[in-house]
This record gives sequence, C-alpha cells and structure tokens, in this order.
Amino acid sequence: MQGKQPKLLRDFLIYLTTIKGKSMRTRKEYEYDLTLFFRFLKITYEGLEIEKINEVSIHDLSIETIRDISLEDMYLFIEYCETVRHNNASARARKVATLKSFFKYLKGKRRLITDNPAEELESPKLSKKNPIYMNLEEAQLFLAGIERNHHYYRNYCMMMFFLNLGLRVSELCSLTMKSIQGNALLISGKGDKERTVYLNKACRDTLADYMKHERIKLQGPIDADYLFLSQKGTKLSRQQVARIVKKINEQSGLKKDKLTPHKLRHTSATIMYKSGADIRSLQQILGHSNISTTQIYTHIEDKEIEKVINNNPFNH
Repeated sequence: MQGKQPKLLRDFLIYLTTIKGKSMRTRKEYEYDLTLFFRFLKITYEGLEIEKINEVSIHDLSIETIRDISLEDMYLFIEYCETVRHNNASARARKVATLKSFFKYLKGKRRLITDNPAEELESPKLSKKNPIYMNLEEAQLFLAGIERNHHYYRNYCMMMFFLNLGLRVSELCSLTMKSIQGNALLISGKGDKERTVYLNKACRDTLADYMKHERIKLQGPIDADYLFLSQKGTKLSRQQVARIVKKINEQSGLKKDKLTPHKLRHTSATIMYKSGADIRSLQQILGHSNISTTQIYTHIEDKEIEKVINNNPFNH
C-alpha cells in the first residue's frame, strides 16, 4: 500500500513505537489497517470503484474528515473486510483494536476530537482454540529428527532454546554474542523490553557444541554479532527458522499439524507448567506483560482437571 502518509497517521505511528514501545512489525500492521480503512471511507464517500481501493490516495486526510466518521462507518468497513476481503474473525478483531487505539489517541492524547465513535465498536467473537503443542514424548521425537547435516549443531541449539526457554522466534533471531552472559541469556522482547533467563545445562551444552563445531567456522560473517547465522554469515530471518522447524517436523516422522516456532513456545510453557512451574515464574520466563496471556499457554487438559477433582481429600 504505497502513497504519502497523512500527518495524523504518521504522528500516531511514531507515538506507537516511541511512547507505547510497539515493535516495527506491530506498527506496520496498524499502518496497513488504518490506510485500508481511510481508503475504504474515501471510496464510500466519493462513490469510487471498490476494486481500485489500493490506488486511492489518502495524503489529504484531514481532522475534519475524521470528525465526521461514525460508528456505522466502522461497522461497514468491518463488514467489507469480512465479505469482500474474506478476513477471519481474528483479522477483523485486529482491525477493531487498531481503530480503537487510533481514535483513543486522537481524543485522549491529542485532544483533536471530542467524541470517540470507536468506543462502542465491538470486536468479532473469537472461537476459543486449544493451542497446538507437543507432549514430552513428541518433543523428544522432534529433536531426534534433526538432520545431521552441516547445520545440525545450530539447528539443535535453536530447538533446545525454543523448548527450554520458550523464546519467541523474533527473540531467537535477534540474539547476539553479547546476549550470552555467563549462565544467563539477555533477551530483547516485545517493545524492546529486556528480560534475563537462566540457561540450564541442556542449553549450555548445546550452545557450547554449536560454538565449537559450527559457529567458529563462519569466517568474516556479514552479521558477525548475531548468534545464529546462515551459511552465508547472515542473520536468520523468522521465515528461515519457520522453514527449519517445518523440515524437522517432516523428517522426524512426527508430522504434527501446523507446527511452527510459536507452537514450540507453547510446548515449552506447557511442559514447564506440567512439571511444576508456577504461573508467575512462567510469566517472567515467557516475557508476558499480562498474566492472562500466560494462562492461555498453560491450559490443562480435561483429564488432568478430572484427576485433581478425584484426588480431593473429601472424595475419600
């Protein structure tokens, strides 16, 4: 979605990263949603062809236009996203959150509007999904399936970091040599929030093997500071790591449906929780600002709940 940004939108995006501490990835998502929304409004107001929405310029967007936006306009946009763009409930919910955030900023931070039409905007109901994760036996099968090629030590170390530390894929890709601080790992998380996690023996051993057998052989790499590098010495991208996980999933014979780096994070959190980790410790390890997010990762299966009820002393 090319084109010159209106100043109001640019100011909001700067506010997101500099004040709210949002990542550049989140900022781009907000930019996409708001650009689409204002293009949709312009097409609606001016009777233009909806098929040409990506060609519409919004550089002349003014605060007067924004003050005329109604709650009905927003619902019309969400309907368009569902029926024409085929956005699922999750994607539409993100657009609702974007609109709420933008209009809250205009009213609360900039005092540019007196009424906030997005206050009453409701989010689509999301179906509750059980997170996909591996049990301990599946995780061990997954690790055993890592191909012993020239990137074996790197791939094994990365998977051990995922499964032991519950890292986000973006956090793993951003690790540098300086991130390793003795028996601890300094992680730069969402919104540049830093946290330190302890490296257990399994992580220390696989890290030492990677450094000794593979990392040291990369002479004069392009991205020398980063811990995990490609054959060419460049920083691994999230997409590259996702492909590595997908390949291991296939080669191990596990073939777990939709297994991604994020599902390895779910696996780590679930196994730690079932092994006795308390929810507050997990919140710190995973880098969640809200404990309700941690609780999503630590779902307990029905049979375990049944076992707890049956083991109640009053049941004997």
